[in-house]
Amino acid sequence: MRPTTPVLLVATLVTALATASLTACGGSGGDPGTVKIAYPRSTDNKVRIMDDYLAVIKKQFEKEHPGKKLELVPVQASQDDYYAKIQQMMRSPKTAPDVVREDTFLINSDIKSGYLRPLDDKLAQWKAWDRFERTAKASVKAEDGRTYGVPDGTDTRGLWFNKTLFAKAGLPQDWRPRTWNDVLEAARTIKRKVPGVIPLNVYTGKGPGEAATMQGFEMLLYGTGPDPLYRPADKKWVMGGQGFKDSLDFVRTVYSEKLGPDPSDALDPNVATVVATEWLPSGKLAIALDGSWLAKNWLPAGAEPWPRWSQVMGRAAFPTKDGGAPGRVSLSGGWTWSISAKSTKADLAWQVIETLQTTANATDWTVRDGQIAVRDDVASAPRYRESMPGIEFFTSLVGITHYRPALPVYPQVSHAIQEAMESVTTGDADVAEAARRYDDRLTSIAGASGVTR
Repeated sequence: MRPTTPVLLVATLVTALATASLTACGGSGGDPGTVKIAYPRSTDNKVRIMDDYLAVIKKQFEKEHPGKKLELVPVQASQDDYYAKIQQMMRSPKTAPDVVREDTFLINSDIKSGYLRPLDDKLAQWKAWDRFERTAKASVKAEDGRTYGVPDGTDTRGLWFNKTLFAKAGLPQDWRPRTWNDVLEAARTIKRKVPGVIPLNVYTGKGPGEAATMQGFEMLLYGTGPDPLYRPADKKWVMGGQGFKDSLDFVRTVYSEKLGPDPSDALDPNVATVVATEWLPSGKLAIALDGSWLAKNWLPAGAEPWPRWSQVMGRAAFPTKDGGAPGRVSLSGGWTWSISAKSTKADLAWQVIETLQTTANATDWTVRDGQIAVRDDVASAPRYRESMPGIEFFTSLVGITHYRPALPVYPQVSHAIQEAMESVTTGDADVAEAARRYDDRLTSIAGASGVTR
Protein backbone atom coordinates (compact mmCIF):
# COMPACT_ATOMS: atom_id res chain seq x y z
CA MET A 1 0.00 0.00 0.00
CA ARG A 2 1.36 3.38 -0.90
CA PRO A 3 -0.15 5.60 1.81
CA THR A 4 1.38 6.31 5.14
CA THR A 5 1.06 3.63 7.76
CA PRO A 6 0.61 4.79 11.36
CA VAL A 7 2.80 3.12 13.98
CA LEU A 8 3.22 3.44 17.72
CA LEU A 9 6.68 4.93 17.90
CA VAL A 10 8.79 3.60 20.74
CA ALA A 11 10.42 6.01 23.14
CA THR A 12 13.87 4.53 22.76
CA LEU A 13 15.59 2.91 19.84
CA VAL A 14 17.97 0.06 19.59
CA THR A 15 21.62 1.00 19.86
CA ALA A 16 22.20 0.63 16.13
CA LEU A 17 19.67 3.36 15.42
CA ALA A 18 20.72 5.64 18.23
CA THR A 19 24.42 5.64 17.50
CA ALA A 20 26.11 4.35 14.37
CA SER A 21 23.43 5.00 11.76
CA LEU A 22 22.53 8.42 13.13
CA THR A 23 25.71 10.09 14.31
CA ALA A 24 27.30 9.15 11.02
CA CYS A 25 24.89 11.54 9.31
CA GLY A 26 26.34 14.60 10.98
CA GLY A 27 24.30 17.53 12.24
CA SER A 28 23.00 20.86 10.99
CA GLY A 29 26.02 22.62 12.44
CA GLY A 30 29.46 22.52 10.89
CA ASP A 31 29.90 24.43 7.63
CA PRO A 32 27.49 27.40 7.78
CA GLY A 33 27.14 27.26 4.01
CA THR A 34 26.00 23.63 3.87
CA VAL A 35 22.36 22.62 4.22
CA LYS A 36 21.59 19.01 5.08
CA ILE A 37 18.37 17.50 3.72
CA ALA A 38 17.19 14.17 5.16
CA TYR A 39 14.75 11.95 3.31
CA PRO A 40 13.66 8.28 3.08
CA ARG A 41 15.45 6.06 0.59
CA SER A 42 13.65 2.96 -0.65
CA THR A 43 14.87 -0.38 0.69
CA ASP A 44 14.59 -1.62 -2.89
CA ASN A 45 17.96 -0.76 -4.40
CA LYS A 46 16.34 -0.57 -7.84
CA VAL A 47 14.13 2.34 -6.72
CA ARG A 48 15.89 5.70 -6.57
CA ILE A 49 13.12 8.09 -7.61
CA MET A 50 13.73 10.61 -4.84
CA ASP A 51 17.52 10.25 -4.96
CA ASP A 52 17.53 11.09 -8.67
CA TYR A 53 15.17 14.02 -8.18
CA LEU A 54 17.17 15.50 -5.30
CA ALA A 55 20.38 15.16 -7.29
CA VAL A 56 18.82 17.56 -9.80
CA ILE A 57 17.73 19.89 -6.99
CA LYS A 58 21.24 19.85 -5.48
CA LYS A 59 22.83 20.85 -8.76
CA GLN A 60 20.29 23.63 -9.31
CA PHE A 61 20.50 24.99 -5.74
CA GLU A 62 24.29 25.11 -5.73
CA LYS A 63 24.35 26.85 -9.13
CA GLU A 64 21.85 29.49 -7.98
CA HIS A 65 23.54 29.95 -4.57
CA PRO A 66 27.29 30.24 -5.26
CA GLY A 67 29.39 29.06 -2.34
CA LYS A 68 26.51 27.13 -0.74
CA LYS A 69 26.17 23.35 -0.62
CA LEU A 70 23.20 21.00 -0.37
CA GLU A 71 24.15 17.75 1.33
CA LEU A 72 21.80 14.82 0.73
CA VAL A 73 21.24 12.60 3.77
CA PRO A 74 19.31 9.50 2.64
CA VAL A 75 17.88 7.25 5.35
CA GLN A 76 17.49 3.81 3.82
CA ALA A 77 14.93 2.03 5.98
CA SER A 78 11.41 0.71 6.08
CA GLN A 79 8.78 3.41 6.53
CA ASP A 80 8.34 2.66 10.23
CA ASP A 81 12.09 2.69 10.82
CA TYR A 82 12.42 5.95 8.91
CA TYR A 83 9.97 7.58 11.33
CA ALA A 84 12.00 6.36 14.28
CA LYS A 85 15.39 7.29 12.82
CA ILE A 86 14.39 10.78 11.76
CA GLN A 87 12.92 11.53 15.17
CA GLN A 88 16.11 10.36 16.82
CA MET A 89 18.15 12.57 14.50
CA MET A 90 16.07 15.65 15.33
CA ARG A 91 16.59 15.27 19.08
CA SER A 92 20.13 16.65 18.99
CA PRO A 93 21.73 19.65 17.25
CA LYS A 94 24.62 17.33 16.41
CA THR A 95 22.50 15.05 14.26
CA ALA A 96 19.51 17.18 13.25
CA PRO A 97 19.16 17.86 9.51
CA ASP A 98 18.17 21.33 8.34
CA VAL A 99 15.43 20.22 5.95
CA VAL A 100 13.54 17.00 6.66
CA ARG A 101 10.91 15.02 4.80
CA GLU A 102 7.96 14.58 7.16
CA ASP A 103 4.94 12.35 6.88
CA THR A 104 1.88 14.56 7.47
CA PHE A 105 0.47 11.80 9.64
CA LEU A 106 3.20 12.37 12.24
CA ILE A 107 3.64 16.11 11.98
CA ASN A 108 1.67 17.00 15.13
CA SER A 109 3.50 14.39 17.15
CA ASP A 110 6.87 15.79 16.02
CA ILE A 111 5.70 19.35 16.71
CA LYS A 112 4.74 18.43 20.27
CA SER A 113 8.15 16.85 20.70
CA GLY A 114 9.76 20.14 19.68
CA TYR A 115 11.39 18.79 16.52
CA LEU A 116 10.01 21.20 13.91
CA ARG A 117 10.17 24.95 13.30
CA PRO A 118 6.99 26.89 12.38
CA LEU A 119 7.16 28.37 8.88
CA ASP A 120 4.52 31.10 9.07
CA ASP A 121 7.08 33.91 8.80
CA LYS A 122 8.42 32.39 5.57
CA LEU A 123 5.04 31.51 4.10
CA ALA A 124 3.69 35.03 4.65
CA GLN A 125 6.19 36.33 2.08
CA TRP A 126 5.93 33.43 -0.35
CA LYS A 127 3.46 34.04 -3.18
CA ALA A 128 3.46 30.37 -4.23
CA TRP A 129 1.63 29.44 -1.01
CA ASP A 130 -1.57 30.78 -2.58
CA ARG A 131 -1.26 28.01 -5.20
CA PHE A 132 -1.81 25.21 -2.66
CA GLU A 133 -5.16 23.52 -2.06
CA ARG A 134 -6.88 24.41 1.20
CA THR A 135 -6.99 20.79 2.35
CA ALA A 136 -3.27 20.33 1.68
CA LYS A 137 -2.50 23.42 3.75
CA ALA A 138 -4.64 22.08 6.58
CA SER A 139 -2.63 18.85 6.64
CA VAL A 140 0.50 20.73 7.77
CA LYS A 141 -1.16 23.06 10.26
CA ALA A 142 -0.74 22.13 13.93
CA GLU A 143 -3.18 22.40 16.79
CA ASP A 144 -1.45 25.66 17.76
CA GLY A 145 -2.64 27.19 14.48
CA ARG A 146 0.82 27.49 12.97
CA THR A 147 2.10 25.79 9.80
CA TYR A 148 5.12 23.48 9.94
CA GLY A 149 5.65 22.19 6.42
CA VAL A 150 5.15 22.55 2.68
CA PRO A 151 3.36 19.53 1.15
CA ASP A 152 4.66 18.28 -2.19
CA GLY A 153 1.90 15.92 -3.26
CA THR A 154 -0.84 13.70 -2.02
CA ASP A 155 -2.99 10.73 -2.98
CA THR A 156 -6.74 10.30 -3.21
CA ARG A 157 -9.12 7.37 -3.10
CA GLY A 158 -12.12 6.19 -5.07
CA LEU A 159 -13.65 3.24 -6.88
CA TRP A 160 -11.83 1.28 -9.58
CA PHE A 161 -14.12 -0.95 -11.67
CA ASN A 162 -13.56 -3.48 -14.45
CA LYS A 163 -15.53 -2.29 -17.49
CA THR A 164 -15.32 -5.71 -19.17
CA LEU A 165 -17.00 -7.37 -16.19
CA PHE A 166 -19.51 -4.52 -15.99
CA ALA A 167 -20.45 -5.11 -19.63
CA LYS A 168 -21.06 -8.79 -18.91
CA ALA A 169 -23.32 -7.83 -16.02
CA GLY A 170 -25.19 -5.22 -18.04
CA LEU A 171 -23.83 -2.36 -15.94
CA PRO A 172 -22.88 1.01 -17.47
CA GLN A 173 -19.35 1.71 -18.66
CA ASP A 174 -19.60 5.25 -17.23
CA TRP A 175 -20.78 4.02 -13.82
CA ARG A 176 -21.33 6.86 -11.33
CA PRO A 177 -22.86 5.57 -8.06
CA ARG A 178 -24.68 8.28 -6.11
CA THR A 179 -25.27 6.42 -2.85
CA TRP A 180 -23.84 3.51 -0.86
CA ASN A 181 -26.80 1.42 -1.97
CA ASP A 182 -25.85 2.02 -5.61
CA VAL A 183 -22.44 0.50 -4.88
CA LEU A 184 -23.97 -2.51 -3.13
CA GLU A 185 -26.53 -3.04 -5.90
CA ALA A 186 -23.79 -3.06 -8.53
CA ALA A 187 -21.91 -5.67 -6.48
CA ARG A 188 -25.06 -7.77 -6.12
CA THR A 189 -25.60 -7.60 -9.89
CA ILE A 190 -22.05 -8.76 -10.52
CA LYS A 191 -22.56 -11.66 -8.12
CA ARG A 192 -25.72 -12.78 -9.93
CA LYS A 193 -24.59 -12.32 -13.52
CA VAL A 194 -20.81 -12.89 -13.46
CA PRO A 195 -20.23 -15.86 -11.16
CA GLY A 196 -16.70 -16.74 -10.15
CA VAL A 197 -15.43 -13.20 -9.62
CA ILE A 198 -15.23 -11.09 -6.45
CA PRO A 199 -17.83 -8.34 -6.80
CA LEU A 200 -16.37 -5.77 -4.38
CA ASN A 201 -13.28 -5.36 -2.20
CA VAL A 202 -13.41 -3.15 0.88
CA TYR A 203 -10.35 -3.49 3.10
CA THR A 204 -11.22 -4.63 6.58
CA GLY A 205 -9.75 -5.83 9.84
CA LYS A 206 -6.36 -5.86 11.55
CA GLY A 207 -4.47 -7.73 8.83
CA PRO A 208 -4.50 -4.93 6.20
CA GLY A 209 -3.88 -2.40 8.99
CA GLU A 210 -4.26 1.24 8.03
CA ALA A 211 -5.57 0.28 4.59
CA ALA A 212 -8.66 -1.03 6.36
CA THR A 213 -9.11 2.16 8.36
CA MET A 214 -8.29 4.71 5.69
CA GLN A 215 -9.31 3.09 2.39
CA GLY A 216 -12.15 1.17 3.96
CA PHE A 217 -13.86 2.54 7.04
CA GLU A 218 -13.02 6.24 6.82
CA MET A 219 -14.14 6.37 3.19
CA LEU A 220 -17.52 5.33 4.54
CA LEU A 221 -17.52 7.31 7.76
CA TYR A 222 -16.64 10.65 6.15
CA GLY A 223 -19.71 10.27 3.96
CA THR A 224 -22.04 10.32 6.97
CA GLY A 225 -21.61 13.90 8.16
CA PRO A 226 -19.12 16.59 9.19
CA ASP A 227 -16.19 15.75 11.50
CA PRO A 228 -17.40 12.18 12.12
CA LEU A 229 -14.17 10.90 13.70
CA TYR A 230 -12.66 13.88 15.52
CA ARG A 231 -14.09 17.33 16.23
CA PRO A 232 -11.30 19.92 16.07
CA ALA A 233 -13.45 22.68 17.57
CA ASP A 234 -14.04 20.60 20.70
CA LYS A 235 -10.72 18.73 20.55
CA LYS A 236 -12.63 15.50 21.14
CA TRP A 237 -12.93 12.11 19.46
CA VAL A 238 -16.42 11.08 18.38
CA MET A 239 -17.84 7.91 19.84
CA GLY A 240 -19.60 5.28 17.75
CA GLY A 241 -22.80 7.08 16.81
CA GLN A 242 -25.17 6.44 13.91
CA GLY A 243 -22.64 7.26 11.20
CA PHE A 244 -20.16 4.86 12.75
CA LYS A 245 -22.78 2.13 12.94
CA ASP A 246 -23.94 2.75 9.37
CA SER A 247 -20.33 2.40 8.18
CA LEU A 248 -19.91 -0.85 10.10
CA ASP A 249 -23.17 -2.10 8.64
CA PHE A 250 -21.89 -1.49 5.11
CA VAL A 251 -18.85 -3.64 5.89
CA ARG A 252 -21.06 -6.29 7.49
CA THR A 253 -23.28 -6.33 4.40
CA VAL A 254 -20.36 -6.80 2.02
CA TYR A 255 -19.10 -9.85 3.85
CA SER A 256 -22.37 -11.38 5.10
CA GLU A 257 -23.81 -11.31 1.56
CA LYS A 258 -20.54 -12.69 0.16
CA LEU A 259 -20.06 -9.65 -2.04
CA GLY A 260 -16.41 -9.40 -0.98
CA PRO A 261 -13.49 -11.81 -0.88
CA ASP A 262 -13.49 -14.72 1.50
CA PRO A 263 -12.80 -13.32 5.01
CA SER A 264 -9.61 -15.37 5.26
CA ASP A 265 -8.31 -13.54 2.18
CA ALA A 266 -9.72 -10.17 3.20
CA LEU A 267 -7.94 -10.34 6.56
CA ASP A 268 -4.58 -11.33 5.08
CA PRO A 269 -1.90 -8.65 5.69
CA ASN A 270 -0.85 -8.94 2.03
CA VAL A 271 -4.31 -8.43 0.54
CA ALA A 272 -3.51 -4.94 -0.81
CA THR A 273 -0.68 -6.37 -2.91
CA VAL A 274 -2.91 -9.21 -4.10
CA VAL A 275 -5.62 -6.74 -5.16
CA ALA A 276 -3.19 -4.63 -7.21
CA THR A 277 -1.04 -7.35 -8.77
CA GLU A 278 -3.37 -10.36 -9.03
CA TRP A 279 -7.10 -9.85 -8.64
CA LEU A 280 -7.50 -6.70 -10.74
CA PRO A 281 -5.12 -7.56 -13.61
CA SER A 282 -6.55 -11.08 -13.90
CA GLY A 283 -10.17 -9.91 -13.95
CA LYS A 284 -10.98 -11.70 -10.70
CA LEU A 285 -12.20 -8.53 -8.94
CA ALA A 286 -14.92 -6.27 -10.34
CA ILE A 287 -14.87 -3.24 -7.99
CA ALA A 288 -12.10 -2.04 -5.69
CA LEU A 289 -12.36 0.77 -3.16
CA ASP A 290 -8.74 1.83 -3.38
CA GLY A 291 -6.15 4.50 -4.08
CA SER A 292 -4.98 6.71 -6.93
CA TRP A 293 -1.59 4.97 -7.03
CA LEU A 294 -2.84 1.56 -8.21
CA ALA A 295 -1.98 2.16 -11.86
CA LYS A 296 1.72 2.51 -11.01
CA ASN A 297 1.73 -1.26 -10.56
CA TRP A 298 0.55 -1.79 -14.16
CA LEU A 299 3.04 0.41 -15.99
CA PRO A 300 5.92 -1.23 -17.90
CA ALA A 301 8.27 -0.68 -14.95
CA GLY A 302 5.63 -1.62 -12.36
CA ALA A 303 5.18 -4.74 -10.26
CA GLU A 304 2.62 -6.25 -12.67
CA PRO A 305 2.80 -4.70 -16.14
CA TRP A 306 -0.67 -4.66 -17.71
CA PRO A 307 -0.72 -2.98 -21.15
CA ARG A 308 -4.53 -2.82 -21.43
CA TRP A 309 -5.28 -1.50 -17.96
CA SER A 310 -6.37 1.94 -19.16
CA GLN A 311 -8.95 0.39 -21.50
CA VAL A 312 -10.23 -2.10 -18.93
CA MET A 313 -10.36 -0.12 -15.71
CA GLY A 314 -12.86 2.64 -15.04
CA ARG A 315 -12.86 5.08 -12.14
CA ALA A 316 -15.69 6.57 -10.09
CA ALA A 317 -15.88 8.70 -6.98
CA PHE A 318 -17.08 6.97 -3.83
CA PRO A 319 -20.44 8.49 -2.86
CA THR A 320 -21.72 9.83 0.42
CA LYS A 321 -24.18 7.56 2.21
CA ASP A 322 -27.40 8.96 0.75
CA GLY A 323 -25.95 11.26 -1.89
CA GLY A 324 -25.83 14.31 0.35
CA ALA A 325 -23.43 17.18 -0.32
CA PRO A 326 -20.73 17.21 -1.48
CA GLY A 327 -21.77 13.85 -2.97
CA ARG A 328 -18.23 12.44 -3.12
CA VAL A 329 -15.72 11.24 -0.53
CA SER A 330 -11.96 10.87 -0.57
CA LEU A 331 -9.23 10.38 2.03
CA SER A 332 -5.68 11.59 1.49
CA GLY A 333 -2.22 11.21 2.93
CA GLY A 334 1.00 12.87 1.92
CA TRP A 335 4.47 14.13 2.78
CA THR A 336 5.90 17.56 3.46
CA TRP A 337 9.20 19.40 3.60
CA SER A 338 9.86 20.87 7.04
CA ILE A 339 12.70 22.63 8.84
CA SER A 340 14.20 21.10 11.95
CA ALA A 341 13.76 23.17 15.10
CA LYS A 342 17.44 22.64 15.89
CA SER A 343 18.69 23.86 12.53
CA THR A 344 20.94 26.93 12.79
CA LYS A 345 20.37 27.75 9.10
CA ALA A 346 16.63 28.30 8.85
CA ASP A 347 16.91 31.03 6.20
CA LEU A 348 19.12 28.92 3.92
CA ALA A 349 16.97 25.84 4.61
CA TRP A 350 13.92 27.79 3.48
CA GLN A 351 15.69 28.69 0.25
CA VAL A 352 16.11 24.94 -0.37
CA ILE A 353 12.36 24.45 0.09
CA GLU A 354 11.72 27.31 -2.34
CA THR A 355 13.95 25.55 -4.87
CA LEU A 356 12.08 22.29 -4.33
CA GLN A 357 8.83 24.14 -4.90
CA THR A 358 9.33 26.12 -8.06
CA THR A 359 6.51 25.30 -10.44
CA ALA A 360 8.86 23.35 -12.71
CA ASN A 361 10.43 21.35 -9.88
CA ALA A 362 7.11 20.68 -8.15
CA THR A 363 5.70 19.41 -11.44
CA ASP A 364 8.78 17.27 -12.07
CA TRP A 365 8.49 15.58 -8.67
CA THR A 366 4.75 15.03 -8.93
CA VAL A 367 5.15 13.30 -12.29
CA ARG A 368 8.24 11.30 -11.31
CA ASP A 369 6.57 9.81 -8.24
CA GLY A 370 3.03 9.46 -9.60
CA GLN A 371 1.70 11.86 -6.98
CA ILE A 372 -1.56 13.79 -7.05
CA ALA A 373 -0.96 17.54 -7.35
CA VAL A 374 -1.74 19.83 -4.41
CA ARG A 375 -1.01 23.07 -6.32
CA ASP A 376 -3.23 24.57 -8.99
CA ASP A 377 -0.31 25.44 -11.28
CA VAL A 378 0.99 21.86 -11.15
CA ALA A 379 -2.50 20.43 -11.64
CA SER A 380 -2.92 22.50 -14.81
CA ALA A 381 0.54 21.75 -16.25
CA PRO A 382 0.33 19.74 -19.53
CA ARG A 383 3.13 17.43 -18.40
CA TYR A 384 1.16 16.51 -15.29
CA ARG A 385 -2.21 16.20 -17.02
CA GLU A 386 -0.72 13.86 -19.62
CA SER A 387 1.40 11.82 -17.20
CA MET A 388 -1.05 8.95 -16.64
CA PRO A 389 -4.59 8.01 -17.72
CA GLY A 390 -7.07 8.96 -15.00
CA ILE A 391 -4.82 11.51 -13.31
CA GLU A 392 -7.36 14.29 -13.83
CA PHE A 393 -10.08 12.24 -12.13
CA PHE A 394 -8.04 11.63 -8.98
CA THR A 395 -6.83 15.23 -8.97
CA SER A 396 -10.44 16.42 -9.00
CA LEU A 397 -10.94 14.75 -5.63
CA VAL A 398 -8.32 16.88 -3.87
CA GLY A 399 -10.78 19.71 -3.34
CA ILE A 400 -13.18 17.53 -1.31
CA THR A 401 -10.71 15.15 0.32
CA HIS A 402 -10.15 14.60 4.05
CA TYR A 403 -6.97 14.01 6.02
CA ARG A 404 -6.79 11.78 9.06
CA PRO A 405 -6.55 13.50 12.47
CA ALA A 406 -2.77 13.86 12.80
CA LEU A 407 -2.77 13.35 16.56
CA PRO A 408 -0.49 11.17 18.70
CA VAL A 409 -3.26 8.75 19.72
CA TYR A 410 -4.60 8.25 16.19
CA PRO A 411 -2.74 4.94 15.68
CA GLN A 412 -4.59 3.52 18.68
CA VAL A 413 -7.93 4.84 17.42
CA SER A 414 -7.18 3.32 14.02
CA HIS A 415 -6.48 -0.06 15.59
CA ALA A 416 -9.77 0.11 17.51
CA ILE A 417 -11.58 0.77 14.21
CA GLN A 418 -9.87 -2.24 12.62
CA GLU A 419 -10.99 -4.44 15.52
CA ALA A 420 -14.59 -3.26 15.09
CA MET A 421 -14.44 -3.93 11.33
CA GLU A 422 -12.97 -7.38 11.81
CA SER A 423 -15.62 -8.38 14.34
CA VAL A 424 -18.48 -7.64 11.90
CA THR A 425 -16.56 -9.21 8.99
CA THR A 426 -16.15 -12.53 10.78
CA GLY A 427 -19.54 -12.38 12.53
CA ASP A 428 -17.91 -12.27 15.96
CA ALA A 429 -20.15 -9.32 16.85
CA ASP A 430 -23.14 -7.52 15.41
CA VAL A 431 -22.95 -3.83 14.59
CA ALA A 432 -24.29 -2.63 17.93
CA GLU A 433 -21.86 -4.77 19.93
CA ALA A 434 -18.90 -3.79 17.72
CA ALA A 435 -19.74 -0.10 18.20
CA ARG A 436 -20.05 -0.56 21.97
CA ARG A 437 -16.62 -2.20 22.10
CA TYR A 438 -15.22 0.68 20.08
CA ASP A 439 -16.70 3.21 22.50
CA ASP A 440 -15.10 1.42 25.44
CA ARG A 441 -11.75 1.31 23.66
CA LEU A 442 -11.96 4.97 22.60
CA THR A 443 -12.74 6.08 26.15
CA SER A 444 -9.75 4.10 27.37
CA ILE A 445 -7.50 5.73 24.75
CA ALA A 446 -8.66 9.34 24.99
CA GLY A 447 -10.15 9.49 28.49
CA ALA A 448 -13.72 10.40 29.32
CA SER A 449 -13.01 14.12 28.79
CA GLY A 450 -11.56 13.46 25.34
CA VAL A 451 -14.61 11.86 23.71
CA THR A 452 -18.03 13.09 22.73
CA ARG A 453 -21.23 11.81 21.18
